[in-house]
Amino acid sequence: MLVGAIYIGLVSLQYAAAYFSQQSDLASVQRAVRLQPGNAEYRYRLGTSLVDSSPQSALESYRAAVTLNPHKARYWLGLAAVYQNIGNIGEQEAALENAIQADPKTPNVAWEAANFYLVQGKTEKALREFHVVLENDLSLAHAALQLCLRVSPSVETLLQQVIPPSPPVYFALLDILLAKKQTADAAQVWDQLAKLRQPLETRRVFEYLRYLIGQQETDQARRVWQDTSSLCGLSAYQPSSENLVVNGDFSLEVLNGGFDWLYQKLPTVTLSLDPTQFHTGHRSLSIVFDGRGVEDAGIWQLIPVGSNASYEFSAYFKSEQIQGAGGPRFVIQDLYNNTVYLASDELKDADFWKQVGGTFTTGPTTKMLVLRVRRVPPRSPIRGRIWIDGVRLIPKRQ
Repeated sequence: MLVGAIYIGLVSLQYAAAYFSQQSDLASVQRAVRLQPGNAEYRYRLGTSLVDSSPQSALESYRAAVTLNPHKARYWLGLAAVYQNIGNIGEQEAALENAIQADPKTPNVAWEAANFYLVQGKTEKALREFHVVLENDLSLAHAALQLCLRVSPSVETLLQQVIPPSPPVYFALLDILLAKKQTADAAQVWDQLAKLRQPLETRRVFEYLRYLIGQQETDQARRVWQDTSSLCGLSAYQPSSENLVVNGDFSLEVLNGGFDWLYQKLPTVTLSLDPTQFHTGHRSLSIVFDGRGVEDAGIWQLIPVGSNASYEFSAYFKSEQIQGAGGPRFVIQDLYNNTVYLASDELKDADFWKQVGGTFTTGPTTKMLVLRVRRVPPRSPIRGRIWIDGVRLIPKRQ
């Protein structure tokens, strides 16, 4: 009976202490500490309750907590925060070092330590802790990278010391660099990312390609597209000397990105892949016009080329009941200065597969073409359907 009574008393004491420790008022937490003074968690909670009203008392509670259990990083972080409030930088750093030792991989511990080291001008230690943050918490990646770039603007240093082998972190850094138009640094990041040989999200690669094309960085855009062959599984979407047009027979799914076909939905044009009509592959692109003011079919492709170079273009089409003044045409022009190099015959009056094409020579500054299906004149109504297939562009043979 005596042993049972002692056991019940101990359990009741623990229950009461646990109950009081969960309350929000200071008196309850103090009561929990009195009931179980050897409980490190209660000491920590008491310190947290005293931080604003009595930093010195909080300091004593946190010290007791880390003495009772030195393996809890948050106890050391609480102690470090109090040292910061009272201006004891040396003890704050010691507490942070103990927190890191207690839990070296927890991102919030590393985040607190990194920011402390930044304030103290200890860049190397800060970057070490930011590496831990980036390795374990992607939600902090953008903020961490911004701080890293502020204290260490060298992208090469970040790639060597801070960035973990994680594609999402690389893309977060790319986002920051592209927003600042630091194109050369972004290229360095991409090169290192490609060397990881890890699968990449196609959407993010397309975003980078759009930036490069907008900045007229066509050589880098070509390299990135070549890298997608293995990194994104897009080997079938690579141009060749036999055809610079990607997916020219529409046998592959249209990616709407990179150097495959791009498209946008227009209210008076319907685009679809038609497996019942084809010439060179097993399906064709169907374009249905039905309305006024149609100038463009809403599908195009960007094609990197050389300057002062000659090319041969060809494609096949069929048409059905095209009505209206003028018809759609293939048009090839310089993406950046809009110089038109080729406009095919009208794609109409053909109930069988008919070939159109031509040759042209690019200008001295041309490096990117855009191939479109356009309609001239654009303002009058047009109705009907065309199918296109076997779209091909090759260097002209001498």
